[in-house]
Formats: sequence, C-alpha cells, structure tokens
Amino acid sequence: MPLEPGKSQSGEGPSNEASRTSRGDNSEEFVRTRIRQSTPSPHRGSPAHASPPRFVSVEELMDAAKGVSNLALAHEIVVNGGFQIKATKLPQGSLERTVRDIVHKAFWDCLEAQFNEDPPVYDHAIILMGEIKEILLSFLLPGHTRLRNQINEVLDLELIKQEAENRALDIPKLANFTIRMMGTLCAPARDEEIRKLRDINEPVPLFRAIFAVLDLMKLDMANFAVSSIRPHLMQQSVEYERNKFQDFFDKQPDSLCYVTSWLEETASDLYSKDSDGASSESLCSVSVLNHAYLKLLTWDHEQRPFPETVVMDQIRFQEMKLELLQLTLLGTLLVITQNSAGPVVSALPGFTEQMKSLIRLLLEGVGTPGVSTDDVLATIGEKISVEVARCLSQHGSTPFSPEREESLKGQIRTAASPSNKIYQLIESRIESFLLSYLSTANQRSSPALPGGLGPIQKELEELAVKFARLVNYNKMVFSPYYDSILTKILNKQEAQP
Repeated sequence: MPLEPGKSQSGEGPSNEASRTSRGDNSEEFVRTRIRQSTPSPHRGSPAHASPPRFVSVEELMDAAKGVSNLALAHEIVVNGGFQIKATKLPQGSLERTVRDIVHKAFWDCLEAQFNEDPPVYDHAIILMGEIKEILLSFLLPGHTRLRNQINEVLDLELIKQEAENRALDIPKLANFTIRMMGTLCAPARDEEIRKLRDINEPVPLFRAIFAVLDLMKLDMANFAVSSIRPHLMQQSVEYERNKFQDFFDKQPDSLCYVTSWLEETASDLYSKDSDGASSESLCSVSVLNHAYLKLLTWDHEQRPFPETVVMDQIRFQEMKLELLQLTLLGTLLVITQNSAGPVVSALPGFTEQMKSLIRLLLEGVGTPGVSTDDVLATIGEKISVEVARCLSQHGSTPFSPEREESLKGQIRTAASPSNKIYQLIESRIESFLLSYLSTANQRSSPALPGGLGPIQKELEELAVKFARLVNYNKMVFSPYYDSILTKILNKQEAQP
C-alpha cells in the first residue's frame, strides 16, 4: 500500500573550526549494526491478507540497500545531536586484528632496520613523509594559503629524496615541523597528545606516535564536517527521508501493514475505553497517534514486528522502554519508602534524595537479560529497611519494629508486580504526563506534574523531552502516511453500530 505523500514539510533548523570534536557514540559501523538489528526479521509472521512476494533483481536490491544506508545515516545525524564517528576497534584475538598487528609490526621492523644500516636507508621514511604531507594538506581549508605553502616547501618529496641520496636528510627537523604543524591544525582536545610527541626522540616510535595522533585528527575533522552539515541537513531531512522511505517500500507489497496494525490496535483500545465512559474526544487522529507512540514504550520487541515508519528508531525506543521501567520502579519504591518511614522522617532534608540515589544505583540493569528483578528488589528491601531504621533511631521516632520492617521488605519485593496498586498508579500518571507533554510539545510551558511524581520530576522531564523530540520528528516525516491510514480507520470505527 504505497502512499503518495502530500504537501512536503521541512524540518527545523555552522559550527566553527574550533568545534571539530562533538559528543556522541556512533560510527558508520554502528549505524549499519543498528540497521541490521532494526530490520524486521524474515522469520516474522506476516498478516494473512498480505500479497504473495514478488521477485526483484539484484540491482533493485542493491539500490534499495544503498538507499536505506543513506537514509539511516542522514537520520542518525539529524535525530542524534551527539552523533560522532569513532575509530573501529578490532576485538582482541580476532583474525582481522591479528593480521593487522603482524603487518604493522613487519613494516615498523623494516623501517627500524633501514635506519640502523650504515649509511641509513630512508626509502620507507620518505614514503611515510609523503603520507604525512597528504594528511596535513587534507586538514586545510581553502583560505589556508600560507600553511599550504609551508607544507609544500618543507615536505617537498623531491628535495627530501635528494637530501637522502646525499646523506643530508635531517629527520628530526622534518619531525619537528610536522609536530608543529599538527599543533596548529589540531583541535584543543589533542594538545596533550601533541605535547607527548615532543618527548619522543627515537625515530620509529616517533613516526608511530605521529600517525596515531593523525588518525585522531582525521576523526576530529570528520566529526567537524558532520556538525557543520547538520543544520543544512535538517532543513531538507524531512522530505529526504520521506522520499527515501517511499522509494524503498515501493518495491514491496503491503509495505505499511505493520503500521496499519499498530494504529488499528491503538484505535480499537481507545474505542473500547470510550465505550466504557472515557472522553468522547479520544478517537481524534492526533490522540490515536500519540497513544500509538506511547505504546512503543511497552512494545514486545522480541515477539512483535516493529512498525515500518519507526524501525530506524527501534533501538531508541527500546532504550526508552528500559528507562521508563526503571523510572516507574523508582517512583513506586520512593512512595513505599516514604509511607513506611512516616511523615517526620520523610520530611527530613536530604532523606528522599538519599533514598533516591541508593535506589537508582541498585536499579541499574533491571529489565536487561541476565538481571533478576526479584533479586534486585530483595537487595533494595534490605538496604532501605536498614536506612529507615537508622533515621528513625537518630531522630527519636518510634523504633522500626520487626513487623514494620518485614512489611516494608514485602512491599518492595512485590513493587514490580503488574497488580501492585502503587506501581499501577505511578505508571498511569507517568503515561499521562508523557501524553500531555506530546500535546504541549510546541508550547513554552510544560504540563502540570501529576501528584506523587515530584521526587522523579527531573528524570521524567528528561525522558519526556527525548520522547517528544523523536515523536515529533517522526510525525513530520510520515504524517501523510499516518493521515491516510487513520482516516480509513476512524471512518470504519464510526461506521460500526
């Protein structure tokens, strides 16, 4: 069901040379890995009404794959403000790393052997100087005429060869010039690496260290380029992503079947609530879409295919799902602790923050494979009961009796149960806040914080900002598709008796 987008929309939207480095944790390999992880598995079931698959040519598949890679990279740069290219680290003991280490060692051993000959041989050294010259020139901007002339003059390979033949080549002089030029061109973050280069006297270790720092400078320059194009890319990213999405899914039948199921299910849930007395406004398209996005924060990623329009952000939604789980547990445990400690202790300066820090630390990893939530909650129960008893004793309150202590531990052990009333209340109020935040995302004021969420306000607002930013960008890109599908779904709901 490929859809033709309607009216195109544009996204929101230079850095100077000093900002060559930017924060983030992504590389091209990371993006490719994310694509592989996010792409629906061929083993996933498809709806019964799906059309039979059609065969496509190798060229079509290659074009589609290239389009998805470009789309994912552009999306990553725009959505992830901390996008950064990082060096690929080969695993210790891997075949690739072993081969690389052997080849590098052979080269540097050969270079050292040439230096140790009498008279020294500079064939490999001249090759390295040529590479250094090319790298330094690649760092220059069009206006760096003076620096370009200096590099060409000092690192003149023909002159260097003549000096080598006449035994007049001054390697330390060339190295010092290279280090000085690197210091001029590098980002401030590399000043310490440059300083360390000046302390190396042996030629082979110095060459190795120079190339290591040059590799870092190349990454800095690449990330500077990314930060420079981001504002320009954002201006065109909405239409670009929409067109790339359409190009790719034009080649597949029923290309939006998972999106349709996702929105149909959400509308059906809201319709059921509406029938039970919920607000009659709940079935407007905006509300259905916002509730659909909220459903992604509790999605069963192992068993259910992810909607096609958000598949590139599946990892982000998984991360937010984990964050939401831990935040809900944190709010639940704080309410339980405050109720058990009583108003006198709960009102003590720093008590709530102390309990919050302790619980957050112990909740790390909850919701991930290999971490038992029951074991973590049991540990939290022991720790909190000790802290509450100590505070009660210090401030002259009624001592913590064994019965109250066991009651507190029991409440904490069952805090993650879906049937736990406090957990249900905190979860419902967090979801209500996130929905309100989506509705007021374009307004200056934030929605009112529901009662009981005060201790986790900072963390909740941080999650809401990330969630709203991702959702609103996705809406801008795919709104024509959503509008078309939701119109059919809502008309069908209204037509039902």
